[in-house]
Amino acid sequence: MYIDRRILYVILGLFILTNISGLLSDRDALLGLVITLPAVLIAITFHEFAHAFAADRLGDDTPRNQGRLSLNPFSHLDLFGTLMLVFAGFGWGKPVQIQSRNFNRNIKMSVGEMIVAAAGPITNFILAIIFTIIYFAIIRFAPGFLLTQVGNIVMILIEVCISINIGLGVFNLIPLPPLDGSKILMGFLPYGAKSWFEKYSQIFYIVFVVIWVTGIAGLIISPLINLVEMGIMNLIGMLFSIGL
Repeated sequence: MYIDRRILYVILGLFILTNISGLLSDRDALLGLVITLPAVLIAITFHEFAHAFAADRLGDDTPRNQGRLSLNPFSHLDLFGTLMLVFAGFGWGKPVQIQSRNFNRNIKMSVGEMIVAAAGPITNFILAIIFTIIYFAIIRFAPGFLLTQVGNIVMILIEVCISINIGLGVFNLIPLPPLDGSKILMGFLPYGAKSWFEKYSQIFYIVFVVIWVTGIAGLIISPLINLVEMGIMNLIGMLFSIGL
């Protein structure tokens, strides 16, 4: 069953344009967009670089040959995925192409594919932890900095970086094509179930688009994003003896 993805992109484009029209009429929301952009660039760039790096370390030089083994944001941005990450807090970058048959012979292809898929979300969670450590270190050791205008802006940027990275990581763990979660799930499925999943991947892709466009995806993952964020904030806060 073939679905012309151009039709899906038109639907997603209309969804994004609807959000943009409301944004341009709200000055505070527009300012929030400007603050969000650096966090989006960091989250997507490191997410996709992690995929490329993992594949390269496993012996597949396809991402390297395609210029994806880079921290240049423009090598990794997907238009719609980036806009969704800006406006909805979850989205995706340009997929990293791999050839699993190029993986080292000491690792199964299915395991290698799982590792490459998991590398992106794991990197986002690591970044979220790093930014959280920076956040509490400033509170603990440079409280005077918080009273300055620059300090206030820096703390807001760090908070957004934490949220965006967690949002990107959690969203991409949804086990539906084309997200990383589907590739991780495939590695755990027996042969018969894996074949069935691959056969109906287009249908699962449509399911993904439907739950995303209708807002169901946000209802499902927003509580998870908040839970993960609060967990990380509370844990790191305890390490710095700072309660929320």
